Amino acid sequence: MTPRDESGAPDGADRRRPARPRTTAGGAAGGAGRAGGARGPVPGRQRGPARGPARPVRPAARGRVPRAAGRVMRLGAARPRLRLVGAVLTVVMAVFVVRLLQVQAVDASAYAAKAEVNRWVTHEVTADRGTITDRDGVDLATTVDAFDITADPLMFTPAQAKVNDAPQQAAQLLAPIVGGDPTAIAKQLATPHSRYQIIAHQQSPQAWNQIQDLKSALAAKAAAGEGADVLAGIFSVPHSKRVYPAGDLAAGVIGFVNSDGRGAGGLESMLDKELAGRNGKIRYAQSDGRQVPTAGSQEQPAVPGTDIQLTLDRDIQWAAQNAITQQVQKSRADRGYVIVQDPRTGQVLAMADAPGYDPNDLAHADPQALGNAAMQDAYEPGSVSKLMSMAAIIDTGTATPTTRVTVPGTLPRADRLFHDDVDHGTWYLTLNGVLAKSSNIGTIEATGQLGRTQAQANQVLYSYLRKFGIGQPTGIGFPGETPGILAEPQDWNASQQYTIPFGQGLSVNALQATSVYSTIANGGVRVEPSLIRGTTGPDGRFVPADPPKKTRVVSARTAKTLSEMLESVVGSEQGTGINARIAGYRVAGKTGTANRVDPKTGRYKGYTSSFLGFAPADDPRVTVSCVIQNPTRGSYFGGDICGPVFKQVMQFALKSLGVPPTGKPAPNLPVTFDPGQPATTPGKQVG
Repeated sequence: MTPRDESGAPDGADRRRPARPRTTAGGAAGGAGRAGGARGPVPGRQRGPARGPARPVRPAARGRVPRAAGRVMRLGAARPRLRLVGAVLTVVMAVFVVRLLQVQAVDASAYAAKAEVNRWVTHEVTADRGTITDRDGVDLATTVDAFDITADPLMFTPAQAKVNDAPQQAAQLLAPIVGGDPTAIAKQLATPHSRYQIIAHQQSPQAWNQIQDLKSALAAKAAAGEGADVLAGIFSVPHSKRVYPAGDLAAGVIGFVNSDGRGAGGLESMLDKELAGRNGKIRYAQSDGRQVPTAGSQEQPAVPGTDIQLTLDRDIQWAAQNAITQQVQKSRADRGYVIVQDPRTGQVLAMADAPGYDPNDLAHADPQALGNAAMQDAYEPGSVSKLMSMAAIIDTGTATPTTRVTVPGTLPRADRLFHDDVDHGTWYLTLNGVLAKSSNIGTIEATGQLGRTQAQANQVLYSYLRKFGIGQPTGIGFPGETPGILAEPQDWNASQQYTIPFGQGLSVNALQATSVYSTIANGGVRVEPSLIRGTTGPDGRFVPADPPKKTRVVSARTAKTLSEMLESVVGSEQGTGINARIAGYRVAGKTGTANRVDPKTGRYKGYTSSFLGFAPADDPRVTVSCVIQNPTRGSYFGGDICGPVFKQVMQFALKSLGVPPTGKPAPNLPVTFDPGQPATTPGKQVG
């Protein structure tokens, strides 16, 4: 008989296979029997038949978990769960596959282009700006290495910098070096969604080296765990900086460049295209704001600008600038200018303004001083303009230097009563004396003889003024140059037809006035003024400037006569220019004291004082002009305050250029005449 356990199953059934849960009536009856008091097997307890050795009891069959109450619990089926997990994974993988296909196939070119843009960086390579030198090659404006300090704001975020106040810390370190405001720099470093900010322009190599030293020190401390590298996101872009080695010397002529490196004044603006050259480009791969050295780069080299050699002489420029600056300060004048010119070539050797400015420090420059007043101020020249009236009279044969001119104390003309700068009775002057004593009345009377009527005389005088270059640009092409004002003769009002002959009612710039005297010094031929001596291109070849335009204004004989008359102004004891005398040299010149038009009100206020002349008078090499606007302390007469400036500058220029005295005696033209004596040239008498 087969032994059975208490459940009624044959002994050993558990060894063959696990018992399955029963759902038949027999199974139910068996369960009911156990509920009726029969005890089933207890897990962990060994049971056996009444007889024989004890054997271990096997665990309950799979799918049936015995409970203390004797009930069987069913486990969930695993197959549906697996199906659900598989379905979810399939969906997820399908999404990844679709996205991968979109990225690698559909949108591949677009993403590649974005990656290319983000990876490759293109920077402009600024061309070296051309150098401006004086006539001997001494640098007046040049370009040096500089750096733009830049930053990547992403690297100053807390996630990248590992500190919350990286922008503030970095700004405190950078501000003293670059001369910036810490608050403004911190704001730039914290700019959201930005990868590039320019912290400072055109910093010197020393400044960038100082920043690099700080970066290295902070990086070393950060590597040792002693702090954060808050300057890791600071970089530099090689740049250039315009510097002016001589400071304010010839600043009005040279001008300056703006923060973008473009010419903004003077010759820097006038010749900006030639000086600037042509910028290049460099393209390289970057990562986190740093260049990837192994990725290579593409570069289009920059073409440097053209070097400009001026006609200015640095030493003479310094002498002129020093002299006019001192006199403007002494006279408490608004401003003044001195021009030195070679009359044979038209080349300007010096052009000085006072007050001036330092183009290296525009932040502290007076805005009123920016520019070139010698070219941009239009002023009424006064008596220095009488030289042109005398030129018309002599050249047309209307009179000679010895022609007698009777000059009354006052002269009524049109709606005005004219007088000279000093009260006097009747003067008996030669035409030479009219110029030497600078008589307005004598000039009016003499120029009135240029035509049979006043209208004809006006037309003749106007034609000579135009030939001397009045009322038109000088030809230099300087930015902001004024052509002056000279109305057509038919438009001269009742007063102008009498004031223009002695220098009121028309206006000039200082270079125009200087050119008039250089024309007489050059034998009556006007040579167009020039500031450019030549250029040197990127190929290193020097190209001289084009020859200047030349115009015959008066005859050589007239020019010689006028030169001798101008010597009487300086050499005669009755002349107004005795303060311009230079020992050993014959000097020809003319004083000027004109009523000044106030540019703010448009009314006459104050005076324009001037002195223009050349030396040696018999072999002219140098022309010098001095003009001072609105002197308010001391004398305002041109001979008193501009005569000494002329002398100081002329002496220096003659010595600097090695011009010796000619040693020839000066002519002694008469200034006055005796009305009781008969004239030596009958019919040649005015007044």
